[in-house]
Amino acid sequence: MSGLALVTGADGYLGLHTAQRLLTDTDDRLVLTVRAADRAELDAKRSQLASVLDARKERVEVVPADLTEDAPLCAVTRTVTAIVHAAARTAFNQSRDDARRINVEGTARVAEYAVSCPALDRFVLMSTLVSAGCRTGEVRETMLAGDAGFANHYEWSKSEAELLLAERFPELPLTVARLSTIVADDDHGHVTQYNAFHNTLKLFFYGLITVMPGLPDTRLYLATAAATSGALVHLAQPDTPTGVYHLAPAPHEAISLREAIDTAFDVFATDASFARRRLLRPEFCDQETFRHLVAATETLSASPAAGALRSVASFAEQLFHPKQFVNTRLVQTWPGATAFANRALVHAVCQSLVQSRWGRKPGDRPHASLAS
Repeated sequence: MSGLALVTGADGYLGLHTAQRLLTDTDDRLVLTVRAADRAELDAKRSQLASVLDARKERVEVVPADLTEDAPLCAVTRTVTAIVHAAARTAFNQSRDDARRINVEGTARVAEYAVSCPALDRFVLMSTLVSAGCRTGEVRETMLAGDAGFANHYEWSKSEAELLLAERFPELPLTVARLSTIVADDDHGHVTQYNAFHNTLKLFFYGLITVMPGLPDTRLYLATAAATSGALVHLAQPDTPTGVYHLAPAPHEAISLREAIDTAFDVFATDASFARRRLLRPEFCDQETFRHLVAATETLSASPAAGALRSVASFAEQLFHPKQFVNTRLVQTWPGATAFANRALVHAVCQSLVQSRWGRKPGDRPHASLAS
C-alpha cells in the first residue's frame, strides 16, 4: 500500500537522492520542501526538480518551507505517513547560533508538525556519525549523551537534534540515521557534491599543505549517495524497526587515514603534471603541533597555505579521536548494508577527482544537487 512521504531539504544533495530513490523503490507520493526566498526562486526549483525527477513528477508536490520560521509546515497536509528530515546546514565552520537555529530549532519545528500527523508511522532524522563528538572507542547504535565535546558546531548541533527528538517527542516513531561522509554518487567514484574530504585531497594535489593532522590508524567512514539513499528509504518503511542506525561500513571494513592518503598519492602519481611537481607525501603531525601551525596563520590571512591549514582545522580534531562505529543493527535489518563495505571507493574517487580536476574540466557531470 502506497503512502505519502515528506522529505525536507529536497533541493539538497542527499534530500534529492533520497527523493529519487523513494520514487524508484516505492509507490509513495512525495511532498518535497525547498527553501525559496520568493516566488521566482520557488518556480525555478520546481522546474529543476521536475526535470531531475522526469516522468515520476506527477507523484510529487513541491512546497516552500523555511525551517527558521515559526510553523514552517503549516500549509502541508497532515496525512503524511513518513518524514525524512534532510534539511540542515552542514558546513563545519558555521557559527553556533546558525547551527542551533537551523539544525536544532529547525528540527524541533519539523517534529512539532510531525506529532500532528495521525497516520505518521516513521520519522527519519538524517544525522551524522560525528554527532558522537570527540569520544573514542566503540560507538554503538544507541542514543548518546552529548558530553564528549565536539570538534565543531555542526557536530554539536546534530547531537543536540538527536537528543531533542528523543527527549521532547517520545511519541514519535523515531529513527536516527547516522550518516558516513558521502564522497561519491556511486561506486564508480563519480563526484558531483564536494566537501571537506575532496577539498583536502585537492590541497595535497596542488602542494598547498604538507602535513596531515590525525592519528594514522584512525578509521574513515566513507560512503556513496547511492548506498546511503537506499538505506534511508529502507529505514523509512513502516515494517523496519525504529531506533538508531549507523549507515556505515563495519570498523574492519573502514579505511584508515594512512591507507587513504597512500591511495590518493598512488593515484596522483599517475598524473603527469603532479609527477613533475615531485611533491612528497604529507607527514602526520600531532594535535599540539597542528594547533600551533594553525595559530601561526593568524597573521597570514592572504597566504594560500595559511587558508588551506585553516580549512582543515574545522574537522581535524576528529582525526585524533579514533572510533569504531558498530553497524550491527543496519546489517541485521537490511541486506543492502553490504553496499557500505567498499574499500576501493577512495581509489575510484581519487581517479575521478584527478581526471575532472575537481570538477573544473569541461564535460564533468552536472551537479545532482539543486542546493547552492
